[in-house]
Formats: sequence, C-alpha cells, structure tokens
Amino acid sequence: LIAREIRQTIFNELQLTASAGVAPVKFLAKIASDLNKPNGQYVITPADVPGFLKTLPLAKIPGVGKVSAAKLENMGLRTCGDIQQCDLAMLLKRFGKFGRVLWERSQGIDERDVNSERLRKSVGVERTLAEDIHEWSDCEAIIEHLYPELERRLAIVKPDLLIARQGVKLKFNDFQQTTQEHVWPQLNKEDLITTARKTWDERRGERGVRLVGLHVTLLDPQLERQLVLGL
Repeated sequence: LIAREIRQTIFNELQLTASAGVAPVKFLAKIASDLNKPNGQYVITPADVPGFLKTLPLAKIPGVGKVSAAKLENMGLRTCGDIQQCDLAMLLKRFGKFGRVLWERSQGIDERDVNSERLRKSVGVERTLAEDIHEWSDCEAIIEHLYPELERRLAIVKPDLLIARQGVKLKFNDFQQTTQEHVWPQLNKEDLITTARKTWDERRGERGVRLVGLHVTLLDPQLERQLVLGL
C-alpha cells in the first residue's frame, strides 16, 4: 500500500511513472523493482522468499556481473538454489568474501541498512519533439517552457540544497547527443539560454534537433557542509 501511494505521489507531482519492489530484505526489493517496469510493483512476502530464491538466476543478484556469472555457470551454479546446496567453506575458498555474499543472498540474508535519506545527485527535465527543429528561436522557446518545470522539480527534491553545475542537452536527428554544463551556484534561466545557444552554434552543424533538456547537478551534502564550515 505504501509503495502504491509513493508511486501515485510521484505521478501526481511530476507526471512520471515509477516501479517499486517490496520485500523483507534490501537486495530482494531491488530485484523485485525490476520485475514490473516501467509502471508497476512486485511484492515478495516472507513466505514467498524460499520459492523465489530457489529458481532465481545468480546473475540477478546485485553485484554479480557477467564475468562472475560465467564463472559460476562453468561450475554448474546457475541459481540461488544451486548455491544453497554448496558448502560455505568451499565458496569462501573459491571466491573469498564474495563467496560469503553469494551464500548469504542465496539464503535470503542481507543485513545492510536501508538509507531512506539518500539524496538525488541531479534534477532534469527534457522534451522529445514530434518534429525536428532547425531554428534557434524554436529551441529558445522550448527552454522558456521547460525552465518553470525544472524550478518546480528542484523545489520538490530539495529546495535548500546548493547547485554545483547547470547545463543543457541537445539530441540530434542522427541520434547523437551533446551535453554542455558549467559551474553556477544558483539556477539561472539566462545562463541556461546562453549555454544552449553556444552549444547550438558550435555543435549542431546542419543537423535537426529532436530533444532539448535542462538539468542541474546538486552539490554533495558533505562538501556543502565543508564549504559552510570553512566560511
């Protein structure tokens, strides 16, 4: 119910869809969140965990990359159920600390804390165009339209957080894209327009533009604290 309410709030305030995963432990919630993308949720109850893990591919576990998954498969280990049949000592000897992580995850164990205060590193807004544009005046008009939405999203995320950089993104009709940004401590529309014009003139050539985006990169809270203390 909480996950559904959060997803609905995101849609109401930002008009964006979101997926969610609900599970007794952190890594299973992450896996569950990927199962009903882009606009759904998946719930794994405590009673579901044993059956879910038995057939869960090891490659789905966060931290198990392609190379590790290939090595495990060469040993005949493809699912968490396979790892459950292994001796922990053997896994430690073969994989070190990673072996313990594999064993714990396959048993449904994840003792890492959930950090509910994690901050976003950037905020952005963009528009994909129905038709390519070739005139700067059209691009400027889109920026004028996008800017209030960027302000609104920034206020929702963290109104008192300092900005490290702000920038623009243009995607061209050959599917290439370019991003230009620079240091600017406060959100500033005129600066974004100037940056966009420079990018338009120097990087577009004769190509049409099919996407225009604006974004800000937020200052790391620890660095922000250091700057304040240093004043």
